[in-house]
Amino acid sequence: MIRTIQLTDAKAIRDISEVSLGYKTTEAVTKLQIEKLLQNTEHFIRVYEDDATHTVAGFIHAEAYQLLYNEPGFNILGLAVLPEYQHRGIGKQLLQAVEAEAAARNYRFIRLNSGEHRMEAHTFYEHCGYTCTKLQKRFIKEW
Repeated sequence: MIRTIQLTDAKAIRDISEVSLGYKTTEAVTKLQIEKLLQNTEHFIRVYEDDATHTVAGFIHAEAYQLLYNEPGFNILGLAVLPEYQHRGIGKQLLQAVEAEAAARNYRFIRLNSGEHRMEAHTFYEHCGYTCTKLQKRFIKEW
């Protein structure tokens, strides 16, 4: 079942982020972020919960993408499914949830970035109707 993320999902989201995406963080940080983002209507976050086991096995996180030179859309910030739940249509269901919300908001596009090495993810996105429009480098400055 696809549902809105809850604070009680923090551990599962932390685990999925580490196992499926390679991002390490703490449950406490994840819980704080969920709490903050749930209050912001610019963010759309859904999880997939297995009906039989009640295991949160995947999530999608999108944010409104507003530009001066284009109509609004969604930017997918994260989509991940636990390895043992992959190839069951869960990722597609999560994408469809974002697509339905984008349509409801009259958004004109959904964009996402996917690491160069994530070839299986690229094939998945293409299978779902997404096209690669450019290659780029990412720059970041931290403090």
